[in-house]
Amino acid sequence: MLTFLSGGTGTPKLLRGMRNLVNDNEIAVVVNTAEDMWISGNHMSPDIDTVLYLFAGLLNTETWWGIRGDTFATHRFLEQFGEGEFIAVGDKDRAVHIARAHLLWNGATLTEATAGIAKTLGVEAQVLPMTDAEVTTYVETDSGPMHFQEYWVGHRGEVDIGGVVRMGQANPQATPEVLAAIREADAVILGPSNPVTSISPILECRGVREALQEKFVIAISPFIGDKPVSGPAAALMEAWGMEPSSAGTHALYKDFVDVFVQDVRDTCEVPGSLRLDTLMSNEKRAEALGWELMAIVRSARQKRA
Repeated sequence: MLTFLSGGTGTPKLLRGMRNLVNDNEIAVVVNTAEDMWISGNHMSPDIDTVLYLFAGLLNTETWWGIRGDTFATHRFLEQFGEGEFIAVGDKDRAVHIARAHLLWNGATLTEATAGIAKTLGVEAQVLPMTDAEVTTYVETDSGPMHFQEYWVGHRGEVDIGGVVRMGQANPQATPEVLAAIREADAVILGPSNPVTSISPILECRGVREALQEKFVIAISPFIGDKPVSGPAAALMEAWGMEPSSAGTHALYKDFVDVFVQDVRDTCEVPGSLRLDTLMSNEKRAEALGWELMAIVRSARQKRA
């Protein structure tokens, strides 16, 4: 089994290619939940849903969020009542939010709710929230803390930020399912998702770093030079007090990573890193990267045998 740590779009792009090489039921994905929020009375879990929709064959891979071909009638109609939402939620996507909220209101944990939705959508991979506790990423602005989703989606990242903070339960406990998925994996892969808002919230869950230190771990940098392939990683790392580069990313992971992968075009030098083409602009290129990673995993497995 391969276990991935995921958030945002970087890891799902990698998963699209890996699915051509590994059966879905041999994949576990531990997903960031620090971007979750309640919107219009329903529970949005964007990173979980991106992964669920990918495995269900529903994901809009033009935007890497939401359901392909979705409509937005409810979102637009709400605007007539002065109840406009800062994020465009599709009608089918909203149905998933409603179903998740109903499950949570009736006592299900987020892990249980995710498993129920996955079963309904026919997802065979194991999709696991990082924790069942509530923890949320906020950015610090001149006008006060702002939820990450509002910053990135509502304001398109065009707000000066002075810091990144987690609110809710500090250092929440990783679920037993998450720790088991790490411990039982042949290898753990940290995809090229945002180090600050996607991967670090998972690493901050109690038990995760310790479990990773016992496993073979591959981490892929989301940077090419000082620019992330996509998203606000550079601004967020600077606000977090970290160098916005592959070197800064490596510094976050160095206590447990065995193989650190940089893009072949990256001008930043990280001693001992492996250079591969990580620019997954289409499924074929994601699959090619997947083959390279599988070769690394097989080689490590043979050395341990």
